[in-house]
Amino acid sequence: MDNEEQVARANVTKNKRVALAALKRKKILQDQLDKIMGSRMTIETQVMAIEAANVNMETFNAMKIGTEAMKNIHKKLDIDKVEDTMDDMKEQVDLANGVSEAISQPQLFGAELDEDELNAELEGLEQEELDKQLLNAEAAPVALPKVPVASVRQGLSPLHQASPARQQQAHEEDEDDELAELRESMGMAA
Repeated sequence: MDNEEQVARANVTKNKRVALAALKRKKILQDQLDKIMGSRMTIETQVMAIEAANVNMETFNAMKIGTEAMKNIHKKLDIDKVEDTMDDMKEQVDLANGVSEAISQPQLFGAELDEDELNAELEGLEQEELDKQLLNAEAAPVALPKVPVASVRQGLSPLHQASPARQQQAHEEDEDDELAELRESMGMAA
């Protein structure tokens, strides 16, 4: 087409007939090219439509095969069979748990143990241990209320005031009395 245009340009002033024939050939070639391009576009569109239809057909066939496979599987399987299998499985798990529990229990081989008797003995041992701890424990500090000593001493004559040593002894005697009361309330002998 470019060649025909060049011929037309070259002969436009020299030979109009040759230039006009070149332009006609160019026009015919252009029309022919447009028809070929249109046909090609139609063919490409048709190829894409065929490919899409082929993909759709393959998808449909795969879905059909899948549906048939599921039907075949479900022919052998129904909800009652599933529930029966689940019940059987639960029974087997319960049986396995029972066996495991039975195996894990210590066997005394004829020796019968009374749980209440064992618990009572355990409580007795615990009480003995607590008693030992209380007897060996240091005397717990007893917090006595603070009495304003100065105001009390001011009201007493110098003869009636106790010496610091006497006050300490009285305090220790009070602590001993309280400890004896505590032991008695707990049922412990002094």
